[in-house]
Amino acid sequence: MAIIHKATLTPRKPDLISAWLDGRSWAGQGSTEVLGTYRFDDPAGEVGVEVFLLRRGERLLHLPLTYRGAPLPDHGDHLVGTLEHPVLGTRWVYDGSADEVALACFRRAIEGEQEQAELEVWDQGRVVEHRPQQVLIFRETGGEREGSGGSGKDQVLLTRVLGEEPGGTRRLQARYGDQQWVVAALA
Repeated sequence: MAIIHKATLTPRKPDLISAWLDGRSWAGQGSTEVLGTYRFDDPAGEVGVEVFLLRRGERLLHLPLTYRGAPLPDHGDHLVGTLEHPVLGTRWVYDGSADEVALACFRRAIEGEQEQAELEVWDQGRVVEHRPQQVLIFRETGGEREGSGGSGKDQVLLTRVLGEEPGGTRRLQARYGDQQWVVAALA
């Protein structure tokens, strides 16, 4: 269960993301619009894992982020920035494609061992809303891809630009409205 606190973050997530994407060649140019998000629960309960579907100019992007209560050693190159959260304090935000907690969540989801998180909104220490999913994720089924097995050491491949499939034989898809894309695979 992903807990979302009713809170105003500084800076706002879209502003932090847009500034970071400005320095990424794969991200394209233009204003950044958040289309939707999905989340995974960290089994240890320490790291927030939130994934954004974004429109940036003509590109549709898939951006996993992790939120941590302390800096992640040796990951300075993957730091997106910091957020001030009135309930949780300073949060260090990392590119989830380089964070083992996020990658492990994707691996479990592809292997059918983890579902996307249900969303609870909390205000002043109590649940005030169960938020519906904006983006639905699911394992690809059919053909040889479903249940093709793996060693547990397969590399997790994440899609950055939606529509550019990462390859791999076991894949995870995301559906937003009437569109769907492969967002992760094991190879």
